Amino acid sequence: MNPGYPPYPGQPQERATPTLVPIASFNPRSDAEILRKAMKGFGTDEKAIISVITKRSNSQRIEIANQFKALYGKDLISDLKSELSGKFEDLTLALMTPLPEYLAKEVQHAIEGIGTNEETLVEILCTASNAQIYAIKDAYQRVFFRSMENDLSGDTSGHFKRLLISVVQARRAENVQVDEAAVAKDARDLMTAGVLQFGTDESTFNAILCTRSYPHLRRVFTEYQRISGHTLENAIKDEFSGDIKEALLAIVRSVENKADFFAKRLRDAVACVGTKDRQLIRIVVSRCEIDMQDIKRAYQARYNKSLEQDISDDTSGDYKKALLSLIGGY
Repeated sequence: MNPGYPPYPGQPQERATPTLVPIASFNPRSDAEILRKAMKGFGTDEKAIISVITKRSNSQRIEIANQFKALYGKDLISDLKSELSGKFEDLTLALMTPLPEYLAKEVQHAIEGIGTNEETLVEILCTASNAQIYAIKDAYQRVFFRSMENDLSGDTSGHFKRLLISVVQARRAENVQVDEAAVAKDARDLMTAGVLQFGTDESTFNAILCTRSYPHLRRVFTEYQRISGHTLENAIKDEFSGDIKEALLAIVRSVENKADFFAKRLRDAVACVGTKDRQLIRIVVSRCEIDMQDIKRAYQARYNKSLEQDISDDTSGDYKKALLSLIGGY
């Protein structure tokens, strides 16, 4: 299985610029030998490990692991676990996992135990393309031997549950052509379902925001503001509360500017008291091969400070070096 993903719907290839791309002169045998040497004997050469794992794509790292086992009869991930520690180990193991499997494990972590991490579910699922959702669901079934949809249904409730179940059906239209009559109807339907009636018809918001294409929704947002005099984002803030509000806002914001959405998530990870390392690792690992250059530009524009600087200020050691390497800052 190819662990990589296609571009997001409505986001042309040229507008999504990664910081990490597959190297052309890839030699998995040579890389496996470098990693074996870095972990053999007394001490560990973390610099050599960083130079390989943060400069190869996810699919190339999986090839290296296969080659490592063929050459030495040993599991590369097990060896890395025994040699590394702390957040650098967490980051390395995330990098060595096929991306859909890694995100499936993050979804499972968000819903297991007492309480649910709704923010993580929203970040992963409400911003994903159809292809990404299918891949994550398949990986979830393969790793945990049960349905991700069933687990989500059992651990969430109400309108938030219904929205997540809609999202994981992966039925979003992906056409780039926009029907202006359909745009006008959706904008009117959203007004009718919200500000023009007593109470809110959540199902209309759910149906439109979870199934329409990104180009269509962008036009709907513009038309909605034209006929209502306020943004759909403001309407959602007024009409909804709690988890469903945050999920709908995440969809709107990622449709409007996905890079800016993830820039804010990264800022939340590094600007709080204590670093949200799991969140930081997840976003860097999952976005570095898709649109991290765009996220860095959005971060700079929003906060007047580089993402590299904030990560550098908030992390340390090999963990910091590896993160900076992944985002093109080391």
